Amino acid sequence: MTKAYLPTRSLIRISGKDAQDFLHSLITTDVEGLPENEARPGALLTPQGKILFDFLIWRDGEGFVIETDAGQRDTLMKRLMMYKLRAAVDLAALPDSGVTVFWGDEADQGAVVDSAFAKAGISLSRTQGQHADDQAEAYQALRIAAALVVSGEDYAPQDAFPHDILLDKNGGLSFRKGCYVGQEVVSRMQHRGTARRRVAHVTAQVALPAAGTEITASGKPVGTLGSVSDKNALAIVRIDRVGDAVANGLPLLAGDVPVTIELPAWTGLTFPAETEGAEP
Repeated sequence: MTKAYLPTRSLIRISGKDAQDFLHSLITTDVEGLPENEARPGALLTPQGKILFDFLIWRDGEGFVIETDAGQRDTLMKRLMMYKLRAAVDLAALPDSGVTVFWGDEADQGAVVDSAFAKAGISLSRTQGQHADDQAEAYQALRIAAALVVSGEDYAPQDAFPHDILLDKNGGLSFRKGCYVGQEVVSRMQHRGTARRRVAHVTAQVALPAAGTEITASGKPVGTLGSVSDKNALAIVRIDRVGDAVANGLPLLAGDVPVTIELPAWTGLTFPAETEGAEP
């Protein structure tokens, strides 16, 4: 079993008799159907369907815990308070002790299973506090292998739809429950099949340039590097443009480094066939 301490992760506890209904009608995750001891990804959206905050959520006794980046915890709590109104819900920031993740054959007792990693065939669990040395680089490489992006590193808040970051594929987006903030836009994208940006694996024969480097095909942008670990990285790319480039044998470059771009196998997604008159 390998483990890593993530000091930049923070936790929020949501409790009270209305906690489940409050969250279920607000965020993208199916809160009512959330099993015990399982952490699922989720997001709070703008009314236009863009991601304001991304996080993980799991049950904690009669309440719930949200794990998010420490830099956005307080802002997320303020936003949740805006929606609380008269609901019997209590919000509390848990002590800033970070999160420890465990992966391999054995899960740590008392930890919750990360279902997003499970979708990618990786057994990983999470628990509050420091129970390992800071091995954030090892976790970063694992997260890249699983094609799991986070805001701030892979995309900017309010700059991505849930489909862009694969929430429709990793259990963080429900199409069976009622309304939540941004639901109408997200449902329309799902039913019309209009999602054209997706998380992809980017690989090279040499070390990749830094996050934020533009990826191009014949001088036209197709995406931007996000999280980087040596020769491997993640990027949210325009799959129509990458598909056209691949179909025409055009080189893909991250800066001036030749790269290969592939959609994560576990998603079942494929690049669309070349289309004439594709949107510029």
